[in-house]
Amino acid sequence: MYHDVVDLGSFYASRLGQVARRMVSRRIRQIWPDVHGLRMLALGYGTPYLRPFRSEAERVLAIMPAAQGVSRWPRDGANLVALADESELPLPDNSIDRILVMHGIEFSEALRPMLRELWRIMADGGRILVVVPNRRGIWARLERTPFGHGHPYSPPQLSHLLRESMFQPLRATTALYMPPGRSRMILGSATAWERVGESWGLPFAGVVMIEAGKQVYVTGAREPRRRRRRLYLPVPCPPQPVTGRSERTDRARSSQGDST
Repeated sequence: MYHDVVDLGSFYASRLGQVARRMVSRRIRQIWPDVHGLRMLALGYGTPYLRPFRSEAERVLAIMPAAQGVSRWPRDGANLVALADESELPLPDNSIDRILVMHGIEFSEALRPMLRELWRIMADGGRILVVVPNRRGIWARLERTPFGHGHPYSPPQLSHLLRESMFQPLRATTALYMPPGRSRMILGSATAWERVGESWGLPFAGVVMIEAGKQVYVTGAREPRRRRRRLYLPVPCPPQPVTGRSERTDRARSSQGDST
């Protein structure tokens, strides 16, 4: 079940949510340092992470699932958010170059159809970045944040899910090493937590992030199989009985002989 859009907005409006957004955005930016001229979409609740890309990308859009609800974004311009069923996205085939899935995978009740739709709309050579709660992390164990709801994943589980949905995982990383506390000491040391976690490769990060490409199966041209043709030959007709004058004469002679 999706987390309500009001609760998501309240979390990102809090100080803890702002720090969490900054830590995750930093890692997203490392993965996608340049999106100039690209079309970008966020599915789920990804609008807090889209602002840095608005001035670069050709187009930035967001789709929020119907079960979650929708909120307007951005507040200082034309609305760029649509409400849609995640299994029927209102976008044409091969139309998006970069897809960010945030607060979507772990909540979806139509996971396979949603991933199939993302595969459909993603352009050849495009990239998808999926962010989910880390099964081994502290954030997934506490319900005070959106990362404590839904179905968490480990990196192998998320990678397997993407491969099954015709995506090719390219890189996996983690973020959000700080504890989900609200104290000033924890929030003020968030950057230090990130540096230590990244340097030591600690397993208790809050989120797992995997970037993947579109897997397209290409088969070589095959020679057309030659099929045996049936050859129909004329069949001679059986001889037909003669019904002419000679046959009538023979029957007459036969009858005369019997009478004598």
